[in-house]
Amino acid sequence: MYSPQVIDHFEHPRNVGEVPNANAAVQVENPACGDIMSLSLLVANGKIVSARFRSRGCVAAIACGSAMTEMLHGLKLEEARKLGPESILQALGELNPEQKHATHLAMDALKAAIAKL
Repeated sequence: MYSPQVIDHFEHPRNVGEVPNANAAVQVENPACGDIMSLSLLVANGKIVSARFRSRGCVAAIACGSAMTEMLHGLKLEEARKLGPESILQALGELNPEQKHATHLAMDALKAAIAKL
């Protein structure tokens, strides 16, 4: 049903919360399913120093937020802009087709946050 990586990120989510003194903070929602993700970033010298998320949603949404924030730490903004849903899928293993919307929710949050910088 879920990969071991998805279960791990769901049961032990990383980087939950809000970044103090964030350069960008956003909240996005998937109107079809109602999942909500907040993302805050702290960027210094063109690199993501800290990324934290909050999610109200399914197992996959929480796992995707957790995996994405792990990927973001230390990335240059140019590198972060190149990430896509497939980056999260690689980190988590496969998701069921009806749960892949969670990767898009996480990427929508990232794109919105980067746009605020």
